[in-house]
Amino acid sequence: MISLLLLLLVPVSIGLAYVQAPPVWVFGSAAAAIVPLAEWIRRATEQVALRAGPAIGGLLNVTFGNAAELILALFVLTSGNASVVKATITGSIIGNSLFGLGIAILAGSWGRERQTFARERAGLLASLLILSVIALLLPALFDYTERGLVATASTAALDERLSLGVSIVLILVYVANLFYTLVTHRDIFASADQQEEATWSLARSLGVLAGATALVAVEAELLTGVLETTARGLGLSVFFLGVIVLPLIGNAAEYFAAVYFARRDQMGLVMTISVGSSIQIALMTAPALVLVSYALGRPMDLVFSSPLELIAIAGSAFAVNSIALDGETNWFEGVMLIAVYILLALAFFFVTAR
Repeated sequence: MISLLLLLLVPVSIGLAYVQAPPVWVFGSAAAAIVPLAEWIRRATEQVALRAGPAIGGLLNVTFGNAAELILALFVLTSGNASVVKATITGSIIGNSLFGLGIAILAGSWGRERQTFARERAGLLASLLILSVIALLLPALFDYTERGLVATASTAALDERLSLGVSIVLILVYVANLFYTLVTHRDIFASADQQEEATWSLARSLGVLAGATALVAVEAELLTGVLETTARGLGLSVFFLGVIVLPLIGNAAEYFAAVYFARRDQMGLVMTISVGSSIQIALMTAPALVLVSYALGRPMDLVFSSPLELIAIAGSAFAVNSIALDGETNWFEGVMLIAVYILLALAFFFVTAR
């Protein structure tokens, strides 16, 4: 019921943009409207996946699991703000791994001494996240090495070529992960699957999916159109909006879902939602954006020039790996994850080099 009421924000945001209301109002209403739309995309994808079977369902979750973030990033990319796109990639990874997982652990531990989950699945997710970190650090280290040794005009072209190659490898790794978990080793991870039946018809599921995705595109266009003026009006950097605010908006549905399942003591599913979403961003969304950027004529590399972004991504992977080792969580671990996220957010808030 609440998600239906929140959909009223869609016409409100469009109306504010039509009457040329202050940019902050348009930004706030469009951002708020994306949250329920992302939740409806998640619901519709889940219903289609339940009817399609585990293999196709897994592909659908990859395609639409981070649809809101991908659409937002695409509109920012078309506006020429590649640095903000890379900031949203960083923000989504640390937001899901630290903030999303942290609040879920904290909520799930309320009234419980500890919660447990299958270490096999969590260990695989942690390993994939570490692989993602290595892949995302590599272009930046390559750029640093090349500029230190040669510093020619061709360095940017080499960065783009390496990023393109890295993107292709990452996508192939994610496809291999799907094949591993859904086909060849499905029995190992079957216990984590939720045996549910679809409650929506296929036509309704596809209709909701198409409609919500289209409306997210509309809201994303409104939001990105006032991004810079909103940043100036609020006294914030566009970089901060990209690394903290936009990811929180795009990932809100995952946060709510993680908290819901944590309260039901399904921490294995919580790890899949929170850490799995970060992996989707790193192994699918980021590489897809690189490939799409070439089609748009605005080539984007994966060079994260800010050391702070690199430290944030690496720190998130390290924190998740430490949580996944023992197969159990408690409320204090949730507090620590949230604290790390807040510290990183403070550092990003005071960044003045963007």
